[in-house]
Amino acid sequence: MKSTFILFMLCLAASAAFAGSPKLSRELQSPGTSSLDVIVQYRVTPTDANHQKVRNHGGTLKSKLDVVKGAVYTVPASALIELAADPDVVYVSPDRQVNGLLEFAQPTTNANLAFQSAYDGRGVGVAVIDSGITNSGASSANDFKTSDGKSSRVVYSQSFVLNDTATGDPYGHGTHVAGIVGGNGFNSNSKNNVIYTFRGIAPNVNLINLRALNSYGIGTDSSVINAIQAAINLKSQYNIRVLNLSLGRQIHESYTTDPLCQAVESAWKAGIVVVVAAGNNGRDNSMNTSGYSTITSPANDPYAITVGAMKDERTVSRGDDLIASYSSKGPTLLDHIAKPDLVAPGNGIIAVLADNCTLGRIFPANSVPQSYYKTGPGSTSNQYFKLSGTSMAAPMVSGAAALLLQKDPSLTPDSVKARLMKTATKQFPASSQATDPFTGQIYTSYYDLFTVGAGYLDVWAALNNYDTVTSGSTALSPAVSFNSTTGATSLVNGASVVWGTSIVWGTSIVWGTSAISSTNIVWGTNVVWGTSTMQGFSVVWGTSVVWGTSDPFSETLSVAGEQ
Repeated sequence: MKSTFILFMLCLAASAAFAGSPKLSRELQSPGTSSLDVIVQYRVTPTDANHQKVRNHGGTLKSKLDVVKGAVYTVPASALIELAADPDVVYVSPDRQVNGLLEFAQPTTNANLAFQSAYDGRGVGVAVIDSGITNSGASSANDFKTSDGKSSRVVYSQSFVLNDTATGDPYGHGTHVAGIVGGNGFNSNSKNNVIYTFRGIAPNVNLINLRALNSYGIGTDSSVINAIQAAINLKSQYNIRVLNLSLGRQIHESYTTDPLCQAVESAWKAGIVVVVAAGNNGRDNSMNTSGYSTITSPANDPYAITVGAMKDERTVSRGDDLIASYSSKGPTLLDHIAKPDLVAPGNGIIAVLADNCTLGRIFPANSVPQSYYKTGPGSTSNQYFKLSGTSMAAPMVSGAAALLLQKDPSLTPDSVKARLMKTATKQFPASSQATDPFTGQIYTSYYDLFTVGAGYLDVWAALNNYDTVTSGSTALSPAVSFNSTTGATSLVNGASVVWGTSIVWGTSIVWGTSAISSTNIVWGTNVVWGTSTMQGFSVVWGTSVVWGTSDPFSETLSVAGEQ
């Protein structure tokens, strides 16, 4: 208990130090002498007068970000103090770099039952903010055509990549993500009478292609925020009800001031379900937390549905599925939000490969041989590709959300989130081990709330749930509170949060009376804490995560994920 108290006090000390100079993010406390791009958030949407003030300090306006009441400027480092002193300014942060984080997965999640009952996403728009979606003239684009094959279901495309207006997918990540959400499997329909082997979760959904990542899978906060703003503006025109973000970056500040999170909240409040990949840092032990507290931004926002990755073990049964050891775990840094919200298949997922993309060239072994899904002589495929990561798990949930909204268009984002979490399967082993296929290193995972959230996505169960979140209530993910005197860890909800306010948990969970249903526990009945986290109480809420030198999105580094 003494060591637990010391760790918690270290957390408070680190958080207090970070809280200094509240209008400037910590990277801007010592910014150097050169000019840099920054996102400035204001109390109200900035006017020409606000922009002129920045110009008076030697800055230039790059882009307006009305969705977060802000803008992107290039400013001299020497002007930051004066800029922060402006009473109209709320927060200043760098325009940071952001990276891009079915065959068995569809029946594993029971999405095949939804399809058999005519739930296919028809009429619902899903915005994919990623590296683009393959051009309509490419052969791989067949998977994104309407059922009659005459037109594309990619109904809108726009690029927010600096100095690049192309909306195709030179990297390959976005097309793969779109295929999981809504590919119809057209190019995989001719072996052993198995039709559409690689069909996505919502194979008739309309896709809105908002490209924010370049040909190397890299973008910026501002490119993603501009894309989110576009999704909000286009919501009515294309019935955009779901937004998928299979991307992220390190957490640098509270979600309450992080511009990425604030943009996510704006979309949610506009009536769009926002689904975000949890991150792939679950093996990161740089804080001596065995991968806990490695959720990335904007997955740390309590409004968003944050998704971790499971391994479907290449079977249609759910009973043998295990957590992917690389899947990031909660609670979140700084705000201590319980994440992820749920988990879905994300390991070794086969979906559409964009023509002539970077990933296809760098990792040719990830291509799926045509003999695997076509009758006759086989060769390396130029149409399907295998990737692993929470970037692949998030679109599973985005597709599921589209199905729920097709069935009941009146659902709010909070009701969609609540149904998906409440109906998620909660039967897990106490622990499991995974072996890195390259290093041979063994990783042990424990199936606690910070690893699997509310449980494992079950599309059919969610479609057959009829609970709603009443007006004035929300389905925000709860914060975590640690009592250093009693050693108790508890979940903390606001008065308007649907999960209830009297949740107490350790080895089991007791629900408050205001839960969605007193007989159905969202978080499961047996939360098992691993010994590596000292019963869950010694999670370090540090602020200096070392993310390593490899690509933070491990799905681009592995042929088949983990074993």
